[in-house]
Amino acid sequence: MTRNYKKAIAGLFVVSLALGSCKKYLDVVSPSTISQEATFNSASYTNSAIIGVYNQLCGDNGATKEGTIWAVSADDFKTSGSYSAQDRRGVSMYGANSENGELQNGFNQLYAGIERANICIDGIRKSPLFADGSASQAVMGQYLGEALALRAWFYLTLVKNWGNVVAQWEPSIQTTLLDVPVTSGREILERLLDDLKEAETLVPWIKDAGYPGTRFTKGAIKGLRARIAMFRGSYMMDKASHTMLRSNNYKDYLKIAYDECKELMSRRDQHDLNPVYENIFKSLHTSTRLDPTNELMFEVGAYGAGARTDTKLGYYNGIRINASSRFGGGGGGELAIATYFYEFDQLGDVRRDVTLGSYEINDSTYKVLNTLNNMTDAKFRKSWTSIVGTSQTLAVNWPVLRFADVLLLFAEADNELNGGPSTEAQNALMEIRKRAFVGNESRIPAIPTDYAGFFNAIVKERLLEFGGEAIRKYDLIRWNIIGAKFEETRVKLRQLMNGEGPYVNVPKYVYVKPAVYNVVESGKEFATLDTYGGEPSATLFQPGLGSSTAPTKEWITKNWRASINEEYITGKSSGFATYFESNKKEVFPFHQTILQLNTNTEQNFGY
Repeated sequence: MTRNYKKAIAGLFVVSLALGSCKKYLDVVSPSTISQEATFNSASYTNSAIIGVYNQLCGDNGATKEGTIWAVSADDFKTSGSYSAQDRRGVSMYGANSENGELQNGFNQLYAGIERANICIDGIRKSPLFADGSASQAVMGQYLGEALALRAWFYLTLVKNWGNVVAQWEPSIQTTLLDVPVTSGREILERLLDDLKEAETLVPWIKDAGYPGTRFTKGAIKGLRARIAMFRGSYMMDKASHTMLRSNNYKDYLKIAYDECKELMSRRDQHDLNPVYENIFKSLHTSTRLDPTNELMFEVGAYGAGARTDTKLGYYNGIRINASSRFGGGGGGELAIATYFYEFDQLGDVRRDVTLGSYEINDSTYKVLNTLNNMTDAKFRKSWTSIVGTSQTLAVNWPVLRFADVLLLFAEADNELNGGPSTEAQNALMEIRKRAFVGNESRIPAIPTDYAGFFNAIVKERLLEFGGEAIRKYDLIRWNIIGAKFEETRVKLRQLMNGEGPYVNVPKYVYVKPAVYNVVESGKEFATLDTYGGEPSATLFQPGLGSSTAPTKEWITKNWRASINEEYITGKSSGFATYFESNKKEVFPFHQTILQLNTNTEQNFGY
């Protein structure tokens, strides 16, 4: 970005230091008539300024832009609809061009957040309150730690999606450069690791802070530092050679992640696994928290019923709901890859029915099984909120970091550092599986003891644990297996279409009736779908009648394997990641206006 552009952002921030707060925290009065110097000479006004930085996480172009647009597709979900290079379908099919509007406003908002964070970091460091040794010093230090963490999240998001980007570490008004140079993604991540090492010493643990999970506390910062270290120690795009490369000293960064995760695992009094997987996501939908262990370490708050501060989670995506139902319409913007349903254990894994919308809600508010190619994501549901009618904004928070990620990052780092998993790493993976298979522990797969087997187990477990949470795509990229995984998925899709290999018993057609939608626990909701021949846990895993004609007129035929065709697998209109190219499409193109705003920014290779 040009200096003039960022100075405009800075000026906007001065007159609107705190536009509001994230849901479930507080409301603040905007100190819109005071100077920056006065702002950072007051702990109260500084808090308002920090809230103004958090505001850049919110809205249509905030964190959910990555969650519902940029992170799709992987081998879990893709975007619904037909291909266009200039919209969300172009992003999903890896065919976006430099005119794609989904790549502009979110990019700009990330830099607006960085500018606001820079102003706060500079102002706090220069504030006499931060140096006077009084109680105010600790409070101001806490705000500094939050600002450093927020800036780190903004920069990590930029690096994950674009690679080398402009990095500026001071307010724009202080720089003499019109066009700030581009910095390598690796160098940016290294700076963030240093920043967060300081930040985690400045903020309290969540139970000492009195904050909800919508503000950064010590555990969340340590978890973010672990995630950044894992990215720095993994494969990243090298712009000069146009290849995905890993640094020779990658284990140094994995050790940082290992240490941070291990310390977090020793503080189960602050963060731990929620015993009920479904309750993690229900907690995002309501002010009634169902997360007593604080597995949700950091989430983006949504409030205000507007595109700038709220989210469309559950309306744009999530279970598809007919507009004439008692809930009003919503859902359907993200579709599950057809093979994803069969990645989960047939009977034991509770995560499947939380993650996958195997049914839709019709105009009579009954649930009806979807076709196999038309399942949705389901961790965000309008029916879990109290909002009905035509509203598109449902005040649903976005999860950024969960304790489950800490356990699996630890297990992964341990395996990489030791050439095989320690007992502690195996136990961390087993923790995740025990919760997933609660009540069906006998079906838990064996934990591998060799390096390759354990790595593959981690790859699979993260697919099952984090579906629809904007994690899978970036995992595949940092492991440098995204191209191979896409090809593997296409092979599976073709086997599924043909009823071969592991899908030999999957029915071509199933027959259904509408069933009462009880809005109960997801496994029970799935089990009470009305399918011909018995419960869906059986009928969706048996060959069935093989006829497109329902057995009697009261049954409705649903295409199951029959819903998959070659267009679905490789088609140029709605195929699976059709336009992906290794060593190229791991990063986005810069929008053409970004190149105009900063002449030092070079378009990414191949665009």
